[in-house]
Amino acid sequence: MANITASMVKELREKTSAGMLDCKKALTETNGDMEAAVTWLRERGIAKAVKKEGAVAAEGLCSYAISGNKCVVFELNSQTDFVAQNAKFIALLDQVGKYLVNSNAKSTEEALAIDCDGKTLETVILEASGVIGEKISLRRVTVLEKTDSQTFGAYKHMGGRIVSIVILDGGSEEVAKDIAMHIAALNPKYVSKNDIPADVIAKEKEVILAAALNENAQSAKPKPEQIIEDKIVPGRLDKSLKEICLLSQAFVKNPDQTVEAHVHAAKAEVKTFLRLEVGEGIEKQVNDFAAEVAAQSAAFNK
Repeated sequence: MANITASMVKELREKTSAGMLDCKKALTETNGDMEAAVTWLRERGIAKAVKKEGAVAAEGLCSYAISGNKCVVFELNSQTDFVAQNAKFIALLDQVGKYLVNSNAKSTEEALAIDCDGKTLETVILEASGVIGEKISLRRVTVLEKTDSQTFGAYKHMGGRIVSIVILDGGSEEVAKDIAMHIAALNPKYVSKNDIPADVIAKEKEVILAAALNENAQSAKPKPEQIIEDKIVPGRLDKSLKEICLLSQAFVKNPDQTVEAHVHAAKAEVKTFLRLEVGEGIEKQVNDFAAEVAAQSAAFNK
């Protein structure tokens, strides 16, 4: 039996981008034969999947899994929206949710390392990538927990393009789901103005002030700058901040009342919420088809 060294594991990892545990196992199974180890990984879909590492996985679906007082919210990315509708991808999404909610993982890094019937979750996903034929990656794993007296509200839009979860103190599941639906539709950033960081407020005030002064400068009858700062800016700032706060938004199912009024009528309070939308923060790859064809033609004619 060959002695599997750290440098051998490192070399195989660099060749395939597979996880360290997978590389060590591959070398052990092939008695240290590097090329055989690469083949071993490819046969199990692991190396095939990681060859797609350069591709951008910005599509996919978000999902959640609830067990008792625990809810895990996560995003599983694919390269194309078409694959995200694939039955195998949907099955993987459900499988990942079950593994996550039954684990102690609190982050994406911890989630990828959890044991799934003898394999890491990272390996399960990589193997699925090989079968499905696209790079698939796990992203943004978040755990929400409530008490027995609190209520989860969960909502999926377009099968998981957007997922929102809310926790209410009191209230019913129906009310909680309605608030989750509102969150999916109007995308608030905070529960109330009290939750907005001071630097965010200061930046917004700066932008509004600059816009108001510019508008005033172009007016036929400019107002004194002091009036702009003391009267106009505070009003506009208050309106702007209300628009990004859940409680002060007009309730999507009844625009005549605010979310806060609706929740209070149900004898409930919003504790926290989370909203995920597929691909947020990922720079999507844009393919120039004409340039691609031209490049292939040039290469062919050399």
